[in-house]
Amino acid sequence: MAKNIADVIENIKTIYMTDSSLNSLLDFERVIDELDVYAFANWKHGELVAGPKYEKYFVACVFMWPYKKMPDPRGAERLLDYDCEVKYKKDVLEVPKRIKSPDDLEPGTKMPQMKQVPVWLVEIVMPKRLMQEIHRGSLELENDTIDTEDIEQAYETSADEKVYQTDQPADASAQLQPQQP
Repeated sequence: MAKNIADVIENIKTIYMTDSSLNSLLDFERVIDELDVYAFANWKHGELVAGPKYEKYFVACVFMWPYKKMPDPRGAERLLDYDCEVKYKKDVLEVPKRIKSPDDLEPGTKMPQMKQVPVWLVEIVMPKRLMQEIHRGSLELENDTIDTEDIEQAYETSADEKVYQTDQPADASAQLQPQQP
């Protein structure tokens, strides 16, 4: 697991060096997006810190959030319904201190001192078949042609149904009753 910001940067560099890792992450993110996990609080603020790690049938990634912005567990429940594993863990990340005075530098160097910041780590283990199914579905939608006549007919049909529903009372008791003084 990444213990400092340099480990996170190194992980991102290795991802950009291989197309397969980048494509896997795009598929991984597409699943999270399609399952509407980003609709839950703080899920869009996560940062990748480790992964993707490949197993025979699964891909695992670890994401990090600031401690005060824990991702809503209800978003993780959505993933559980699709055979994903989600594990939450409290941890600390070493980051450089903001330099305000010479005392904030490491003695004898020009490097800043490190401080520990509390974070949430969320490991998501996702089945490869789920990533492939969502990817296949998005490709099918991308390649489909849209018939505008069908859309117009659907709008007209639903508009006709709404007019019919508002013009006709549902039953005899829905008719207006005379008001009493």
